[in-house]
Amino acid sequence: MGTQTPSGGPGAGTVRAVFLDVDGTYADYGVVPAGHVRVVQAARKAGHRVFLCTGRPVSMLPGAIRGAGFDGLVASAGAYVEVDGEVLMDRRFSSDLAARTVAALDTHDAVYVLEAQESLHVPPAAEERLRVIIEEHFSKAPDGREVGASAILGSLVRVPDLAKVQFSKVSVFDSAAPMRQLVEEIGEGIAVVENSIADEGRHAGELFQHGISKADGVAAAIAHLGISRENTIAVGDGENDLEMVAFAGIGVAIEGSSPELLALADRTAAPPHHEGLVTAFEELGLI
Repeated sequence: MGTQTPSGGPGAGTVRAVFLDVDGTYADYGVVPAGHVRVVQAARKAGHRVFLCTGRPVSMLPGAIRGAGFDGLVASAGAYVEVDGEVLMDRRFSSDLAARTVAALDTHDAVYVLEAQESLHVPPAAEERLRVIIEEHFSKAPDGREVGASAILGSLVRVPDLAKVQFSKVSVFDSAAPMRQLVEEIGEGIAVVENSIADEGRHAGELFQHGISKADGVAAAIAHLGISRENTIAVGDGENDLEMVAFAGIGVAIEGSSPELLALADRTAAPPHHEGLVTAFEELGLI
């Protein structure tokens, strides 16, 4: 059974753990709508526990995104879990897997970022290309362009040897080879989610450790808190949200998500530029 809180509102007495994807769910191009901040704070005030659950590492979560206040976060698509300031999980690529991954990417002249919780790293030769891609992507945002882009570009740390970097995930922004080919060349232990942060025509996606998903992070967080799976709510819009939405007691997909995610979800919510979480939190009895 979930932990208890004072009664009031639908489902009164039950503490729920809410897990929110960031990009396309909680934020739009790195900008968080005021209504989303308000309902997160209201839900926590009502006694619920609210988490960010994102493919981003901690180093890519600036104050502009975390400012509402959260009970913790699941980062790097499930490789990192933090609850009330305590780190429960921080899983990095093994040295062998890291070496194979970087070698394959460099072979195809890829533009990529090695994502660690404390910093981001990019091959020096690809840094300017990355900057152009990122700024071009965030130029499509209606506002907050610099806020969104700086979450990536502002966290870059230059190191003389990328082989010594311990990372949790890799974001590929451009590659001469398709993502599936990269996975085949890297070999055992790697998985991929293709994404659209780069323009059409570029091969892009996220490379992560096989067998890890956001659902693992959700499970670790609620086990720590003593909240049952039935009392979890997960909201997302992307391919890396499939396991999380399927795992949660209530799964919510953002309108316009893939057919596969929509089929898994129990309900839908409007995208962040329509402040969809406001209505969702109200209907779910969180505020």
